[in-house]
Amino acid sequence: MSADVAPTLDIEGDTATITLRRPSQHNRIDPDDPPLICRYIDQVRAQVSLRLLVLTGEGGKTFCSGYTLGRIGTHLDRSFEDMLDMLEAIELPTLCLMNGSAYGGGTDLAMACDFRIGVRGCRLFMPAARFGLHYYPGGLRRFVTRLGPTATKKIFLTAATMVDEELLRIGFLTELVDRPDLPATMARYREDIRRCEPDAVRSMKHHIDSIAAGTWSEEGGRAAYQASLRSPETLRRLALLNAGPVSSPSAPTTCSSRTLS
Repeated sequence: MSADVAPTLDIEGDTATITLRRPSQHNRIDPDDPPLICRYIDQVRAQVSLRLLVLTGEGGKTFCSGYTLGRIGTHLDRSFEDMLDMLEAIELPTLCLMNGSAYGGGTDLAMACDFRIGVRGCRLFMPAARFGLHYYPGGLRRFVTRLGPTATKKIFLTAATMVDEELLRIGFLTELVDRPDLPATMARYREDIRRCEPDAVRSMKHHIDSIAAGTWSEEGGRAAYQASLRSPETLRRLALLNAGPVSSPSAPTTCSSRTLS
């Protein structure tokens, strides 16, 4: 697409992709975008056959520059924060393909995803303190629970620009790759997730997030574990493994490398 337009949703097979499409404006988020993206997330939730949600931006410079600066004082309500909370809470795995740098709320948009794959040369800049803005609660919670207080303080209290290798070291990035390798890296995650049992993936994502949020109970975790032991799909997959290992130079000899789907 040549002209800047609203974000789009594309579904191909078992993968949904939301793309920010304002590259000349650094893929900023306009006031009308959060409700639109929330509708996209609802569409994704309604299709139980989907296995992965990918979030990315158009162009080769910026993933997302956050909410439109000129509208922060007059048009910024709970819709942006609610959109990010909704993205964070979606049941299936989410992968942010950071095609470039992230600024302001764009950093939290990436943080709301389960995995963040960045390209070499990408940067992060959180200018809230320079504006005199106390960041909204959900965003601070995400950064602290996922990166820890020390990294979060550097990001928010200094408003310093952080570059790719440091972003990988502190855990903001899950992986750092050369730009030409971005599609292949996404494909690898997609294929790995496809080999896993969908209900187990969704259940464990829920419990991992609950542990991080401090809302988890061991009783609930035990119940989910016991239910999975009784699952016909678990029994089927275990039977396939017990039928005999398939040798593979990249897989342990104690576990079959055949595709389980």
